Amino acid sequence: MLERFRLDDRVALVTGAGSGLGRRFAVALAMAGAEVVLCGRRREPLEATAAAVDAEQGKFRVLPMDVTDRASVTPVFDELAAVGRIPDIVVCNAGVARPDSALTLSEQDWQATIETNLSGCWRVAQIAAQRLADAGRPGAIVNVGSILGQRVAGSLSAYAASKAGLEHLTRALALEWAAHDIRVNALAPGYIDTEMNRAFFETEAGQRMIRRIPQKRLGAPEDLDGALWLLVSDAGRYITGTTIAVDGGHRQSSL
Repeated sequence: MLERFRLDDRVALVTGAGSGLGRRFAVALAMAGAEVVLCGRRREPLEATAAAVDAEQGKFRVLPMDVTDRASVTPVFDELAAVGRIPDIVVCNAGVARPDSALTLSEQDWQATIETNLSGCWRVAQIAAQRLADAGRPGAIVNVGSILGQRVAGSLSAYAASKAGLEHLTRALALEWAAHDIRVNALAPGYIDTEMNRAFFETEAGQRMIRRIPQKRLGAPEDLDGALWLLVSDAGRYITGTTIAVDGGHRQSSL
């Protein structure tokens, strides 16, 4: 039974792989047997992720990519195709958050958030699906959303809007691409302990937020492994167009 979760001989491309959840996704996919393509804007963080994958005896390639620029995305897929490696799995994880009041949020910050979190996922998913469809091969795409795509929080209007849009985009792509045996799902993490948010959660405001989570703790990056493995493996081959939230029950907390 557990063999259905294995990803041997699969190629898994992860955007935003240089840190945080992207790094954990890359390691988890490698642990399941996939060759992982590590993508992000800066090579140095990607090399650190490569070292983490290597420590698990995983296979990897480092290919920088800016998801906001099609001229940066397409060459990565071209380079992989040139060596006969079409990604079977794509994890669209690259994202940004620029907290600010909706009254003062700048046009630039709004556009940057939507362009990375929503348009960037669409761009990478479209190119990946085109390559898979042309080759007549099945695939699995996972868009990394957030519980803030389903609920809202102060000073994160652009982020919440981008993640809500991403959930709807996931369903639309799943509907269209099911005929090509390309599954599209979303993974919606709650508050996860990473190096980017650790300082905040050590503050009193952060501690108050943790107390509102029914499990009374932050998630660990590895808490996302099971949902990810399900969505990208043969164990989840009949799952498409859905969002799996991994949040310790946070969405169910009382208003």
